[in-house]
Amino acid sequence: MGIARLALAGLGVLALVALIVVGVLSLIGALGSDPAGPRSAASPVPTAAASSTGPERVPTVLIECLRENCPTVFLKITGGDVILDREMAKGEQVQSFDPKVDVVLADSAAVRVLVNGDVREPGEAGERQEFTVSRED
Repeated sequence: MGIARLALAGLGVLALVALIVVGVLSLIGALGSDPAGPRSAASPVPTAAASSTGPERVPTVLIECLRENCPTVFLKITGGDVILDREMAKGEQVQSFDPKVDVVLADSAAVRVLVNGDVREPGEAGERQEFTVSRED
C-alpha cells in the first residue's frame, strides 16, 4: 500500500505542475498580444484604415472630450457594432469612418463633435443629445 500512496502523491504533484505551466503560458500569451476586446479611445480610433497614398480621409464623426470628465459617450455603427460606450477623459478622442453612425451624448456641451469635418453646435450644459450621422461621399 506504501507504493500506491507514493504513486498517487506523484500524480498529484505532476497535475499541479501542469496546471501552473498552463496558467503561466496563458498569462504570457494574454499580456503579449493586442487586446481583441473594446477599442481604446485614448487616441483616434478609425474603424476603417485610411489610405496612405490618397488624400487624407475625413471621419464621419469625431468626438473630443473638452472637460476633465465627459459623461457617457455612446457611438454605434447603425445596425452594427458598438464603437464606444463609456465616459471619456479630457483630450480623449474617438472617431469613425463608417457610413452611418448613431451617437448619444449624455452632456453635449462637454464634447466637441465634428461631423464630416464640420463642427456641430454644442447643446446646453447637461443636455442629452441623440443623433445619426451619415458619410458624405
